[in-house]
Amino acid sequence: MNANEPLITKHGGYRKLKSFQVAQLIYDLTVRFCDRYIAKRSRTHDQMVQAARSGVQNIAEGSQASGTSKKTELKLTNVARASLEELRLDYEDFLRQRKLPIWNRDDPRRQSLIDRRCVTADNVAQWVQEEHGRVLGGRSGLSGQEQPPSTFPELAANAALVLLAVACSLLDRQLSAQAKAFETEGGFTERLYRVRSEKRSLGPVSTRSTKSTTSTKD
Repeated sequence: MNANEPLITKHGGYRKLKSFQVAQLIYDLTVRFCDRYIAKRSRTHDQMVQAARSGVQNIAEGSQASGTSKKTELKLTNVARASLEELRLDYEDFLRQRKLPIWNRDDPRRQSLIDRRCVTADNVAQWVQEEHGRVLGGRSGLSGQEQPPSTFPELAANAALVLLAVACSLLDRQLSAQAKAFETEGGFTERLYRVRSEKRSLGPVSTRSTKSTTSTKD
């Protein structure tokens, strides 16, 4: 048992989480994407934006709640993961319904975007512009083979799917680590019990030490 175990553990710091950073980027991209390609009054527009927002907000809320409830942290992180999965399906539906290709896992454009390490929606937009110009200009694609022209909606939606795959992978690892920590360390109730037990065990020792010191002085 750690005699210095705090009752409320270190928590927050979600802005430094890679999962939060990528989810926030996806949210910014989704707002732009929906404003450009989805009718603003449609239910789909609102659902996609809200799903993207839910991913960001629940990662942050889970991180903040972790100080007193690992169970809540785990639950909210899972909600974030589910929200981003819902968003992924919306992007796939967008492409499928318009008969636009969904890039397979070995498409070189996926790795190209990941390697760019975009941190803002503008960074992603610049990559989309470059990729569109590369093929439109008659140059071969990243695979070294001629590629059919890609439209901006195809590039933008697939770029979002690439980043969603990254975010979901990060959250899967985060959930696994949180579940393991909860199993080994327990939650707030268990920690409260350990801290109180430790305080009780130290109490009598401190009292006896004081009495012994007083007796010596007498």
